[in-house]
Amino acid sequence: MPISFTGQRRNMDKHAAKYSVSLCETQPITVKGFRQLLEETEDLALLASHVSPTEWMMSGAAEQTDVLVIDKGLGAHLVLEGLNRLPVARNGQAQRPGVVIWGMSISEAEALKFLQCGARGIVRKSADLDSLLACLRAVAAGRSWMQDSVFREAVPQDSPMRTDLTPREQQVMELVEQGYKNREIAQELGIRPGTVKIHLKHIFEKTGVHGRHGLALTGLRQKGVITLLSA
Repeated sequence: MPISFTGQRRNMDKHAAKYSVSLCETQPITVKGFRQLLEETEDLALLASHVSPTEWMMSGAAEQTDVLVIDKGLGAHLVLEGLNRLPVARNGQAQRPGVVIWGMSISEAEALKFLQCGARGIVRKSADLDSLLACLRAVAAGRSWMQDSVFREAVPQDSPMRTDLTPREQQVMELVEQGYKNREIAQELGIRPGTVKIHLKHIFEKTGVHGRHGLALTGLRQKGVITLLSA
């Protein structure tokens, strides 16, 4: 998959190989509940909890973590800063954990930005426990996962969205998925910003999606970059 890093199993005890999870969370009761939830599983274990990604990066847990869960409540700026400071893969080996962003409220725009900055999982704190575990397991295994309620409008997975677009519209949509703004798209394709708006209008009409962030997320989903599951 285009934006995935393979999680590596680590021996957490003598009896079982588990994925190690670290949590960036400021609420002690949430940390306790998270720990208890993972204690009931055979494949996941809470390695450590920290109040920020920066503190986690300075700890010994950083090199042992398969999945890093960051609370969006810390602030979007700190979350993005943490994502941007994570080490990148070198020599084909994953040297960063799969990152899950969770929070009480996550908008389409925020979800897209987090994914573009390297997050692999997006889940709300209101998700049921099975969905949370599914998210952690998917990311630990190197896949991606996003809760469908992040979308303001749902588009069926099998919708023939791309096949209905002209080659130019497909180019515009690809750049939208990469986070380009209208003026940047115009510059990249050598067309006028007004022409970009016309292409977007046609794309919205053909796809049934009416926001550029939802459009980008839907495109990534249909390309298999992210897995969308209900919760």
